[in-house]
Amino acid sequence: MEKFTTLHSTAVPLDIKDVDTDQIIPARFLKATDKKGFGDNAFRDWRYDKNGKLNEDFVLNDSTYSGNILVAGDNFGCGSSREHAPWALVGYGFKVIVSSFFADIFKGNALNNGLLPVQVSPEFLKELMSEIINNPETIATVDLGAQVISAKNGSLSESFEIDPYKKTCMINGYDDIDFLLSKKDAIEAFEVENQF
Repeated sequence: MEKFTTLHSTAVPLDIKDVDTDQIIPARFLKATDKKGFGDNAFRDWRYDKNGKLNEDFVLNDSTYSGNILVAGDNFGCGSSREHAPWALVGYGFKVIVSSFFADIFKGNALNNGLLPVQVSPEFLKELMSEIINNPETIATVDLGAQVISAKNGSLSESFEIDPYKKTCMINGYDDIDFLLSKKDAIEAFEVENQF
């Protein structure tokens, strides 16, 4: 995984509640087992109509908005437990998803795939969403070390929670196996000391 410390980026406002994993990546694209290509089909049924024509009204197709941060409505990632949803979001180019609530399984899958879910208060989300919609050039900053998200030169900011283990993994670019390998010397020393 790619290391994550601090991200400064513009953001895409997806002002929709209850976005489920089938909307993020429709079930018909789940046949592949490789992560490559999933970004092309992120939000496929919202980005294109039934005839494959680009839906110009959908925010991801609006050139006004861009960036590595997706600011979404409440209850993002609900529905089925498909790991393909974070694969699609990462493949599309997102590194951070901001919402006032994430489904637990989606949150875990996101963290396991290098996608940082930043859960904020409903009030902060509303203000951040409004700021981005009205000022698309707004730069948001996500500081994982300090566990703070901010915008408007810091005048809009809030802290967020993250599991300490997952924080360590993201900062170092570790998956679960990489983390264990980083502890190899300590494990071997413990085994020698305790005669295993």
